[in-house]
Amino acid sequence: DVQLQASGGGLVQAGGSLRLSCAVSGFTFVDYAISWLRQAPGKEREEVACISYSGSSQYYATSVKGRFTISSDNAKNTVYLQMNSLKPEDTAVYYCARDPNNCQSYRATWFHPYYDYWGRETLVTVSS
Repeated sequence: DVQLQASGGGLVQAGGSLRLSCAVSGFTFVDYAISWLRQAPGKEREEVACISYSGSSQYYATSVKGRFTISSDNAKNTVYLQMNSLKPEDTAVYYCARDPNNCQSYRATWFHPYYDYWGRETLVTVSS
């Protein structure tokens, strides 16, 4: 079975850091892109960052560029989201998801995002 397991959320003060992990299993890790998304209370879900299936390309939402870094460890079948300089507006539930279109939605605004498998959410709360 395809599984994605997100972890690492928690409570942090503004300006602090957290690292989220997404451990995947049930498919060949290097064959698929993985994306992080988030949804804040009362807001629509937002794409945050994506790493291509080769791990060679990373894409970011404008709101997190320069503060967040997505990376992968092929040996551990895990994707990470390092979040620095956190702001209260980063408060949300975060998800990792498998992207069969290799981050296309980050590269082309006209492309409708589609994710075929999702992990459970992890909550990030940033206090002011």
